[in-house]
Amino acid sequence: MVAHSRDQGDSRAARRLNEPRPVDVEALEGAPAAVGGVVVSSLREEWRVADRWWTDEPVRRRYFDLVLETGENVAVFYDEERERWFKQKA
Repeated sequence: MVAHSRDQGDSRAARRLNEPRPVDVEALEGAPAAVGGVVVSSLREEWRVADRWWTDEPVRRRYFDLVLETGENVAVFYDEERERWFKQKA
């Protein structure tokens, strides 16, 4: 039997696309040197985001667009509110 195409299904199985995930980052002078144990070969771009400063949950992040030594492109950011690194697909 095939489920009805308009059924909502199990919402617990759904998650946001490209949701940030915690990652281990080795940083030198605030910039990533390795991500998940893989050395950074080049830093393509860096930018800061400061948003929702007027709320109880402000967003302050420092983003890095990187190329790892494996050739993988990756975007990581340091969440200044949580004091933690996160990874997103580039």
